[in-house]
Amino acid sequence: MKKALITLIIITGISFTGALNFHFILLDDNIKILKKTGLTFQDTFVDARGKMNKAKLLVKPALIKAGIKDLIK
Repeated sequence: MKKALITLIIITGISFTGALNFHFILLDDNIKILKKTGLTFQDTFVDARGKMNKAKLLVKPALIKAGIKDLIK
């Protein structure tokens, strides 16, 4: 029981750390990961499939700082 609880705590901690530090961007053909410039949960999982969704992402300041323009061309 203790091992299961410790494992759950470790997995939860890793998940929170990943969500705070990275943008996960779903593109038409794959998933890209960008490092966030600040610790926040905002824009952690982003759908960039289709031209309209990509255009919406190009005006978000947090994603621009992270380098979304280089990723979407």
